[in-house]
Amino acid sequence: MRDTTDSIRDGRPGRELSWPWFLVVVVVYVGIIQGLGQLTGVDTSYSDSQFPTTESLVRNALIPIGASIVFAAAVVTWLGWWGEVLHYRAPVRRWVRWVPISMLVVALVGLNYGHLADQSVSLVVCLLLLGLFVGVGEELMFRGIGVHVFHRAGLTEGKVALYSSLVFGLVHVSNAFGEGTQAIFQALIVSTSGYFFYLCLRAGGVILLPMLVHGLWDTSLVSNLVGDEPQASVGMVLIILLQVALIVVLLVRRRRIEPVAPAVPA
Repeated sequence: MRDTTDSIRDGRPGRELSWPWFLVVVVVYVGIIQGLGQLTGVDTSYSDSQFPTTESLVRNALIPIGASIVFAAAVVTWLGWWGEVLHYRAPVRRWVRWVPISMLVVALVGLNYGHLADQSVSLVVCLLLLGLFVGVGEELMFRGIGVHVFHRAGLTEGKVALYSSLVFGLVHVSNAFGEGTQAIFQALIVSTSGYFFYLCLRAGGVILLPMLVHGLWDTSLVSNLVGDEPQASVGMVLIILLQVALIVVLLVRRRRIEPVAPAVPA
């Protein structure tokens, strides 16, 4: 890591964070979530639900994820990156705006409203807080710190998107401690979601947009998994279909993301 004065000489405010040190930061971030989860968590093996009670949601998720947000915010503050983390100036073509729009619409439609109506008010409120915490914490770490680490390293936007998304996906392998080998498949899916959230950042130009999309996306997914009896919904099918559709669209149009440079007069 270089000090603040080195960054100022480079024309960029704040300290520098190399990508190996970023990986160290990520390991600490994951350690906070997993470690606190072990310390404060409660056993839910008796239930098919991921969060059968309000207490389990608070102790197994809200407390450790909340602590990780404090850590990520402290890192951004120490680096002095708040200005550029909140705003990302890398425009894209107009069609990319449909990525956050479609994700927001499907997340709202896909919420399992009927199942949530059968749950306690406290559990639903904590679920909404969980979505907020996940959106803020993970976006601050990966589309905030991570994207800027690779961007400051001089990488192209394509590589910034790829590497930040891969790290985002690999972090979710840590879920294998509680979910087994299916976490490997989850990590691959999460990597593609990370790329979508990166496009949300570029489409909106502010990190608040991917935070919102990410938070609602996860809330919609977890809305099927709370309470004593988890319940699948048609919304899950919509989310899976959109994920597949976005992957196909981006594979086809990946070379048409960057805006067309204006012609230089002869």
